[in-house]
Amino acid sequence: MAVLVTGGAGYIGSHTVSEFMAQGEDVIVLDNLQKGHCDAVLAKTFYEGDIRDSELLDKVFSSHDIEAVVHFAADSLVGESVQIPLQYYDNNLITAQRLLVCMEKHGVKKIVFSSTAATYGEPKSIPILETDSKEPTNPYGETKLAIENMLKWCGQAYGISSVALRYFNAAGAHLDGHIGEDHRPESHLIPIILQVALGQRDSLQIFGDDYPTPDGTCVRDYIHVTDLAMAHWLSLEKLRKTQKSSVYNLGNGEGFSVRQVVEKAREVTGHVIPVQVVPRRAGDPAVLIASSEKALAELGWKPKFNSLEQIIKTAWNWQQYHPDGFIK
Repeated sequence: MAVLVTGGAGYIGSHTVSEFMAQGEDVIVLDNLQKGHCDAVLAKTFYEGDIRDSELLDKVFSSHDIEAVVHFAADSLVGESVQIPLQYYDNNLITAQRLLVCMEKHGVKKIVFSSTAATYGEPKSIPILETDSKEPTNPYGETKLAIENMLKWCGQAYGISSVALRYFNAAGAHLDGHIGEDHRPESHLIPIILQVALGQRDSLQIFGDDYPTPDGTCVRDYIHVTDLAMAHWLSLEKLRKTQKSSVYNLGNGEGFSVRQVVEKAREVTGHVIPVQVVPRRAGDPAVLIASSEKALAELGWKPKFNSLEQIIKTAWNWQQYHPDGFIK
């Protein structure tokens, strides 16, 4: 039986496909390549298209014996979601709804969902627990939380079991350097810092230095993308064994400020990396740090690349040899 990975040409999706294939899984990728890359598609079976295309989706499910879905396909930029919220509701919610309709039609009862720490909004306490209140401060987090609730009700109505994984900040690249992070435009902190180190940008913009944190810049919990990928496979294994739905935070439980990340990148790359402070972005919480104790205990998840230096080194390895990403 096969596992369908939607958004499997994207950053986290492609690393998860790689991990699933290493575990011997038969993987099918569906991606519209709006933000993903052909060269990041590692599975032998690939469909290019949009999940909102119900005919295509039905064709994929009809042509293969699909056991489970791992769902990544979504818009995922916090600032952009505040500017164009209707696009996020369309692309995130409608795609999930169409996917679940097709799963129910074809009797597919297991899904691992790519959620986000943005579901929590401005946290009341640190580290954040899965049971903490969810009050998103941006449409991106709102749409992801709405999908989590959709999964809950589909579980009750149709017997679809799900695991929702609330990521904190995914970073790094595959150890062998064949895939890595390549967004157009790039929006994530570490690859932008490394673009400055490569001379592709004059400086790094720091969005606000007046947050209630030790150095005034936002604090985030960084998790290596390969560790995230393994958590998806362990989540599928859990569903296979228990058919019990659940939600897990995925982070390292340690926060680093933007300035701390810059300083570590200077050490790793040997470059100065100039910075420029600009106004805050809308929707950015001051501190996001995960408690991943539940995932450690219930999934048997053990992050291997849990130091900021390791994470930046793998990203730097990818970016030095792929300064233009997947463009050859």
